[in-house]
Amino acid sequence: MNQYVEHCLKPIYDENSKILILGTMPSPKSRENHFYYAHPQNRFWKILSELFHEKLPADNNERKELLIRHHIALWDVLHSCTISGADDSSIKKPEANDIRALLDKTNITAVFTTGTKAYTLYNQLCFAQTQVKAHPLPSTSPANRRYYTYEDILTEYSVLLAYVQ
Repeated sequence: MNQYVEHCLKPIYDENSKILILGTMPSPKSRENHFYYAHPQNRFWKILSELFHEKLPADNNERKELLIRHHIALWDVLHSCTISGADDSSIKKPEANDIRALLDKTNITAVFTTGTKAYTLYNQLCFAQTQVKAHPLPSTSPANRRYYTYEDILTEYSVLLAYVQ
């Protein structure tokens, strides 16, 4: 059943952020835990940790520090929508976050999206304001395991290294 959801997490960034990674909307588990990619089966934090040769962050503060240390901003495309659970394919009535305002506060030169729906929504709702092309990355969601192995996702995400060095 679709329910109306408003984004409840602040973007993570500082003025030195060089790239922005955008999902669609925080999952119920992420909203419950007040942090991005909080589902225990989501591979996002494990991928970033391995990519940057760091230990897996143990808590939200360590996750935020990992992002800031590597000049990564993290947010979502949508400010609000109707959605069924965490199913991006069920999204209706999408309203975008003000991505342009975030770009204006940072040194972000590249935008990446996690998953096809985030990429599509960014292009539909945000590109006209930002004029920054998005680079699609595969979703790290547990639902995506049947399409992408961990190694496949790690390889795809390695493109981030060129932007944050």
